[in-house]
Amino acid sequence: MSDVISDASLRLAGPSSPQRGFSAIFSRTFALLLAIIFALILLGGCAGSEGKKDDTDIWPEAKLYSEATDKMNDADFAKCGKYFEKLEARFPFGPYSQQAQINSAYCYWKAQEQAQALIAIDRFIKLHQGSPTLDYAYYLKGLITFNDDLGWLGNFTGQDLSERDPKAAKEAFESFKTVVDRFPDSKYAPDSLDRMRYIVNSLAEADVNVARFYYQRGAYLASANRAQLVIRDYDRAPAVEEALYILVKSYEKLGLTQLSNDSARVFALNFPDSTMLETGQRVKKEVKWWQFWNK
Repeated sequence: MSDVISDASLRLAGPSSPQRGFSAIFSRTFALLLAIIFALILLGGCAGSEGKKDDTDIWPEAKLYSEATDKMNDADFAKCGKYFEKLEARFPFGPYSQQAQINSAYCYWKAQEQAQALIAIDRFIKLHQGSPTLDYAYYLKGLITFNDDLGWLGNFTGQDLSERDPKAAKEAFESFKTVVDRFPDSKYAPDSLDRMRYIVNSLAEADVNVARFYYQRGAYLASANRAQLVIRDYDRAPAVEEALYILVKSYEKLGLTQLSNDSARVFALNFPDSTMLETGQRVKKEVKWWQFWNK
């Protein structure tokens, strides 16, 4: 019995059969081929990356500025912004550096990349307070933060600046105000002043919207307070008419008859031709053709 076991053990531990040896060789060969193919793929990827090298990295300053300007003139704003930004980074003390900074801000703004545009224009303002184009820089910053282009959907629905977060509008106002106050003779001052008026009117409308919201929900003290804010801060804005109306009605609802009557007299004095106290409606603005449902 021991001899049988010994022979069996020898057979099990002995050399593999020819078929099993071939399988092992094939497996090793296949693994080697896979490794070679993988290495070739990696080498090809590296070669491809080198083939996509950015030529602008070796352009001289004048060529980079010229190409960036051409892209700007062709309205390729995304690319011209990157070109000007690269020029500023590569040649920070070159003759085109200042202009590249302000041009990159303009290009990013036109490409609707507001964050990048603000970074660029803020950097210019911080570094070049003595620049002869500083008035334009503040004006451009106002335009970037003003950003009243709502696109086709905003046009279709009739949404305006008063229905959005007023933070950006206030920041734009400060930039335009800087142009008017510090550079009154600037060619950008008249347009800055017009935009300031528009922003003020929009902010007043925004607060009236809030006052109306409070009033419609029965929060009459809150609506009166917000209406007073409009009257105090935006006394020349068209929205003051509705603010006074809300104030009259809020006091009336609160049972403050004397205050309501006093507010009504102020209303009549400032808006003698208005029928809002009787109708509860402001005279409607000119309606755009797509706002037919408001007619």
